[in-house]
Amino acid sequence: MLLPGLQWRPGLIALVAGAGFVPLVSSAADAKPENPSMLSRLYLDEVVVTGTRTPRTVSDTPVRTEVVTQEEIENTHARDLKDALENVQGLQLRQIHGKSGYEVWMQGVNADRVLILIDGLPVTATTGSSVDVTQIATLDIERIEIVKGAVSAQYGSSAMGGVVNVITRPIPEGAHGKLTIDGGSYGDQNPGGERYDFSRRNAQAGLSLGNEQLRWRIAASRRETDGIDPEPDTWARPGDAVEHTDVSNRLEWLPSDAHRLYAQVGLFREDIVSHYLLDRPGAPVNAGKDETVDRWRASIGGRHQPADGPEWHWDLMHENLDDVTDKYTAGSRFDYRDANVTLSQASGWTGLDLTETHYLQVGADYRRNGLEQTLDGASELDGPGKFSQNSKEIWLQDTWMPSDRWEIVPGVRYQHDSDFGDHVAPKINARYGLYSSPDVDIYLRGGWGSGYRVPNLKERHYLFDHSQLGYIVNGTPDLQPEESDSYQFGGGLRYRNIAWVEINGFYNDFDQLIQTELNAAATAARNDGIQVYQYANVEKARTQGAELTVGWQFREGWKVTAGYTYLEAEDLTNNQPLTRRPRHDMRAGFDGLTPVPGLSWLVRIRSQSDETVDAATNAVSPGFTTYDFKLNQDITDSMRLFGGVNNVTDEQRNFDNASDFGPVSGRYIYAGIEVGFGTNTRD
Repeated sequence: MLLPGLQWRPGLIALVAGAGFVPLVSSAADAKPENPSMLSRLYLDEVVVTGTRTPRTVSDTPVRTEVVTQEEIENTHARDLKDALENVQGLQLRQIHGKSGYEVWMQGVNADRVLILIDGLPVTATTGSSVDVTQIATLDIERIEIVKGAVSAQYGSSAMGGVVNVITRPIPEGAHGKLTIDGGSYGDQNPGGERYDFSRRNAQAGLSLGNEQLRWRIAASRRETDGIDPEPDTWARPGDAVEHTDVSNRLEWLPSDAHRLYAQVGLFREDIVSHYLLDRPGAPVNAGKDETVDRWRASIGGRHQPADGPEWHWDLMHENLDDVTDKYTAGSRFDYRDANVTLSQASGWTGLDLTETHYLQVGADYRRNGLEQTLDGASELDGPGKFSQNSKEIWLQDTWMPSDRWEIVPGVRYQHDSDFGDHVAPKINARYGLYSSPDVDIYLRGGWGSGYRVPNLKERHYLFDHSQLGYIVNGTPDLQPEESDSYQFGGGLRYRNIAWVEINGFYNDFDQLIQTELNAAATAARNDGIQVYQYANVEKARTQGAELTVGWQFREGWKVTAGYTYLEAEDLTNNQPLTRRPRHDMRAGFDGLTPVPGLSWLVRIRSQSDETVDAATNAVSPGFTTYDFKLNQDITDSMRLFGGVNNVTDEQRNFDNASDFGPVSGRYIYAGIEVGFGTNTRD
């Protein structure tokens, strides 16, 4: 019997169950790989740094960390961070309301409380308070690390729900280059009306040069889509036309083995064209919106690890983002809005061995945010035309190993905000090795963290105007900071180097959670049918549940992975469910080889149950399941042909149902080529 509300096909349940039980009942002789060296890179052996800033394997770290590997990114043909994250168990990739981009939710905690980092440094949100992960290209990514919950003392105000840390690739010695080109079609949903148009096109290129002391890399990415349009003959288009252009330039100097300095500059541009129907008395009017986002980001830093004495890490970063929107109809242009957001950060930390069992880390962050917004040349913010906010934070963390089995990591973070004063947030994590043998490792792991997040400038002062879609969201200057307690507890089992099982329970308790709520009085005062929302504090809210992930790498080139999340999310003040949180969520993956030399295949499955959209009216978005199929043909070590079908069964939302938040895009068929030079081209 299926769980209530879960709309999965019975075959999927059997596959997930099989993935969970087979590793535990297979004999040692059957499970032993034919070529153990080829399977040495088990998922749990991946080295991570986000939870503790010290290198640990996934199974050994006391702060539970999940990883999207470089191999997974390349084999699934992920072109941006959204593509790379969509198969991670327990993450929800949500379309940003009124925009073509996507944001990350985890464990029922929405994107405003999930901190997106690149090499440990934050990224500016383009709209609302969340980062659009479609804006981050994958060309330079080595791996992505995910920490769920407010359990790490090393990350501050925006990390109540967790952290997604994008780790870029180190620059190797020698000359290396890579070029990838691909494109595909949405079939009869191509906006041009031609089934075989290449309605989506991608190109990525990178070049690096380096010797022992000086290394340089330049990388560029261009991603274009004409949008999604189930009815090409009409004006309205549910999927926007978007163009993304990224260029990054990085220089590294290694004067010795103990020191590394870097300087990096990145430029990003996004152009979006939206088509929609504007509600006007008499008849809807064809209307559109052009949006341009320009971001430049510069950083310098150093890593110093002398043989004697403490290690030192420091970074300076500044990011400037300009978001311009311009709306129009056939007869006029209106609402020319320009929002400028700045983010500056200085960070540093040091680590030293106090004793043989204690490793102490001390760090500090200074962060400054700025916001300026105009409408048709006049300031649109309440009060002064420009707002700024700064935060000074200090953190301490001690890694204590009282025995071979125990590792205990207490920490604390102190924050002084220019607008909200002082706050102290303690944390503690621990890992205990239950059993270890040549074949089996069993461990327990848990953590508690006190979360704290001050309202950002956008939540307090920004006007998020989507009147063309029937709503606007106003900032609320008198918002109060959010606080939370996050509990994570679970364990794992690793069988030889071929199979693993991990289970984790979570409980997140929130006070003064910031949500968007309908302002009935302001809506009535407009008298034009446009709904006015505003940010407001909810006194009490809670998310709780459990996650299970399993994997079996049973032969060279063959692997099965699966996961399941059960979630309860409730507004305790009003005794209603928190919206847009499915109770059941599943991911599954199957990787295999073919008789053709160099040809491999993989399948990725994503499934979720229905979810409440409006608690007052009991509106529900139906559950759905999507399947992706990918092929990779390695011609040589430096050339690969690839292709695939995303959303094989053409699962798509009903665009006439405002409560349906299923997939926007239908079936997408594509193909591409990757060529490179230099040793280990695909590493």
